[in-house]
Amino acid sequence: MADVDSRAGHGYATKEIFAYVNGVHAPHHEGLRFAFEAPERFGLPAIQVGPSEGKLLTLLVRLGGVKRAVEIGTLAGYSAIRIAEALPPDGHLLSLEYEPKHAEVARQSLTNAGMGGRVTVLEGAAIDTLPTLVSRGPFDAVFLDADKKSYDLYGRWAAANLRSGGLLLADNVYLFGRLLDESEESAAMRRFHEEAARAFDSVCVPTPDGLLLGIRR
Repeated sequence: MADVDSRAGHGYATKEIFAYVNGVHAPHHEGLRFAFEAPERFGLPAIQVGPSEGKLLTLLVRLGGVKRAVEIGTLAGYSAIRIAEALPPDGHLLSLEYEPKHAEVARQSLTNAGMGGRVTVLEGAAIDTLPTLVSRGPFDAVFLDADKKSYDLYGRWAAANLRSGGLLLADNVYLFGRLLDESEESAAMRRFHEEAARAFDSVCVPTPDGLLLGIRR
């Protein structure tokens, strides 16, 4: 059940409610806790997905029967762990990271969580790395959480390299409240939304900053 305000986008969650539901439904084991706290510990930006969004990634990847996945934007490895935990024993995640320091921390996080064998962190600009992965596809899932100005480019790559029925997941698709602004970044994000809607059966899940979920047609 919803009311007029909640259907229009008003949220009822508070910090206290978030803390409660995260603790009940998305608790951290030691490896996840290390990765989640790594940005503060190592001087990285603390821009990783939240615990509930991370657990949602795990559940969606599991429900989608994902075996081969690509992540664009590794940071400290938190979302990579969440994805890798849902993969089968012979599954693998290729995670792309632009910053060498972030990649180094992510590898440590993955090792601590026992996921080092399921994830390969590839350093460099995603726009340069993605063409080298085409021969390893088609993929079962692509998760975007990187530079927002390039989401339209990343979305096109995902549409071309996901199997039919494959998952497209993208965080921050409200663009921190700037989605409808008159800027190049906002225009690129709107192109991402519109092109994803044409290539995927899609929905924008109303997480705090929006999570696009698409199933490749």
